[in-house]
Amino acid sequence: MRQNEAPGASARLASFVAAVSWANVAAQSHEAKRSILNFFATALGSAHDPAVTSALRALSPFGGAATSAIIGRPERLDALGAAFVNAISANLLDFDDTHLDTIIHPAAPVAAPVLALSEARGYCGRDVITAFILGVDVECRIGNAVSPGHYARGWHITSTCGVFGAAAACARLLGLPADGIANAIGLAASQSAGIVENLPSAAKNVSVGNAARNGLFAALLAEQGYAAAPRAIEGTLGWARAMGDEPDLGRMLGDLGTSWEIAKNTYKPYPAGIVFHAVIDACFKLRARLDGRVDAIAAITVHGSALLLARGDRVVRNERDARVSIHHCAACALLLGLAGVPEFSEVAVVRPDIVDLRQKVTAALDASLPDGAARVDVQLRSGERLEETVMAARGSLADPLSDADIEAKLRACLRLGGADWDGQGVIDAVWRLDTLTELSGLMNAPRSHRSPEVIAL
Repeated sequence: MRQNEAPGASARLASFVAAVSWANVAAQSHEAKRSILNFFATALGSAHDPAVTSALRALSPFGGAATSAIIGRPERLDALGAAFVNAISANLLDFDDTHLDTIIHPAAPVAAPVLALSEARGYCGRDVITAFILGVDVECRIGNAVSPGHYARGWHITSTCGVFGAAAACARLLGLPADGIANAIGLAASQSAGIVENLPSAAKNVSVGNAARNGLFAALLAEQGYAAAPRAIEGTLGWARAMGDEPDLGRMLGDLGTSWEIAKNTYKPYPAGIVFHAVIDACFKLRARLDGRVDAIAAITVHGSALLLARGDRVVRNERDARVSIHHCAACALLLGLAGVPEFSEVAVVRPDIVDLRQKVTAALDASLPDGAARVDVQLRSGERLEETVMAARGSLADPLSDADIEAKLRACLRLGGADWDGQGVIDAVWRLDTLTELSGLMNAPRSHRSPEVIAL
């Protein structure tokens, strides 16, 4: 930095991350535990998904010492590999947490490397929570500074900003001084990637896994003395301008330590893109009013913002399309009164009555509706019309999931994912995470008596 030159964004974020104590974040610890519990739920739900197994097959022959658990499975990998795989599994079902201002899914890219590194290096629960809260703050603040233009250009913001949260959190765990944390953040800028075009494929999850692994790698490089440009984020040829417009540094750096992004986190009741939840809720209400007359529906029109239409007005070819489809969400909610993991499976995608009802759905722009809201009109063959509008979906900040709801979600995901981990043991360990001196009780949850599947390498 030149003499009399103001510190760059990386340095200012790093000074904050280095200075925060447990006393500063204790009030946010319960929300952090909710987010981490939801992270375990979604990872357990995907534990034996083919994408997770494929990632394990690819990484296992090349890994280092197997220090860190793969959630819901008996295999272990080195910390970098475990961060990658656990971030993939937590993001796979589109069931993870959501920071609504940016549509970042905060936990997957930050919790995965924090837990993997903590297992490898023996950090305690308070260290984990502190680092996690700070990582979420950094990734979401950087996301605030480039939203909404960054996402609109096609950058998958969970991946591109998640790497910064992972780097800051892991650098904090490693005990790096402020200049080392700044270098980790700057190094993360060179490893940021992920595109919206890949959302209907497993490539989306790869970029989330890379955010987790690359952020940890950036912190490990900084620990070894690697340096980065002081304005790697906001410089003339820096990350923000290369991937968008001039960043809003006020939104990135304002109220550090007094306004916490973890407090703005939300948790999904349905395994679909967050902007579709209001569609589902509106259709649930319409289904109750229809009182069994679903067969009488002639047409369904879903009204919403430009973001809703851009993300969800699509042909449904597979389960990934279904999770980001206006048409599929409306059809399942109206026909079945359900919107859980089975309703977004390949079986549901090709089910004839769901296919027929999907074809009756039309998406229409209503610029007066904010992102996250929806209005659904149903026209019956008799000419009768029914309408429901949902401005704040279940799971939003206005109608949040309770602690018991998130616990129930974990138990349901555990059953669906086929993992043999002790779900209640995970729940209990997360709620008392700040009292744990090490993580073996959490990351090595007692197994049931049945023999788990181990992949053949």
